[in-house]
Amino acid sequence: MLETLKIGILGGGQLGAMLIRHAIDLGVNVSAMDKDPQAPCSRYTSSFICADPTSYEAVLEFGKNMDVITIEREAVNIDALRQLEKQGVKVYPSPETIAVIQDKYTQKQFLQSHNIPVVPGVAIQGKNELYAIEDKLPGCLKKRRDGYDGYGVMVLKSKADIEAAFDAPCVLEELVDIKHEIAVIVARNEQGEVKCYDAVMMQFSGEKFILDYQIAPAQLDASILGQATALAEKVAEAFKLVGIIAVEMFITKDNQVVVNELAPRPHNSGHHTIEASITSQYEQLLRAIIGMPLGETDLRFPSLMMNILDSTYLNANKKDVLTRLLAIKGAHLHWYGKIDHRPGRKIGHITIAGDTMESIVAKAETIRKVLN
Repeated sequence: MLETLKIGILGGGQLGAMLIRHAIDLGVNVSAMDKDPQAPCSRYTSSFICADPTSYEAVLEFGKNMDVITIEREAVNIDALRQLEKQGVKVYPSPETIAVIQDKYTQKQFLQSHNIPVVPGVAIQGKNELYAIEDKLPGCLKKRRDGYDGYGVMVLKSKADIEAAFDAPCVLEELVDIKHEIAVIVARNEQGEVKCYDAVMMQFSGEKFILDYQIAPAQLDASILGQATALAEKVAEAFKLVGIIAVEMFITKDNQVVVNELAPRPHNSGHHTIEASITSQYEQLLRAIIGMPLGETDLRFPSLMMNILDSTYLNANKKDVLTRLLAIKGAHLHWYGKIDHRPGRKIGHITIAGDTMESIVAKAETIRKVLN
């Protein structure tokens, strides 16, 4: 049965490549589509289609012979996915779920309608509207669509910052007094079975709003972790999810747990599950969308996952850096094999395992010195 099942992935980046890796373990045929002919997925499946996932015609053509379509990015054509559903193709997560999450303000409204606490925010059409609500500054301005890895996010401290603000549909959020940032990945299958991974603590680069590293499990009070898990489960049920969703949350200074953003796909905060969990987030997604029981989410050991970002230094010293990284005991390197270079772009990650968090953090500091 699994050998004849045809799964299509919209998007061909590293998330799709890692999904293909786990599909091989299940004997499943996977195709991928991305407009970049050198996308990571292009090397890992004999059925790679070079086309734009935001194109109605391209998505319809790609999906017509598939049994199941899933995504590794949100920027996909929703109308084509709805049409494929009508033709009998299973689309997970559903086109409606993707459509809600594609727009950060619609996402916020959906969560509020289900009594899920979120960061308050107001919608604006362009930067000129900010002058009428300058009393709401300081605030965090986010593009409503197509933001990722810190792109499309900026902090506006005062009226003086408005001139440099995004001139596009955005949401202006209140600045939250954040104590911690965490994420919980939750899975739900067709039968309504729901399972959460342990919350991870995330540390972001202050300037780029991109994840620097994360620690699993999050070192927080059990009651806060319980609230986070309950919120993630509530999100999955609200969407009637089939697949996985990463629920990013803030822990405020007064220990309130509020949802920041959602990602209805494999997520950077779940990379560690490949080595550290009984079932990785990638295998879990596959289990959910092909109608299988969900796997156990228990951690095998504590871990720290660190992103590797493209840099001039790294490009000039790649062989030496990789040699030194691979010599570090307890560190597992994932190199994405991206061809083009762009400073600050994610080009790999390292998962560090150990008996204690202290020893793991010490190894992470060694790795940071190697990378810089």
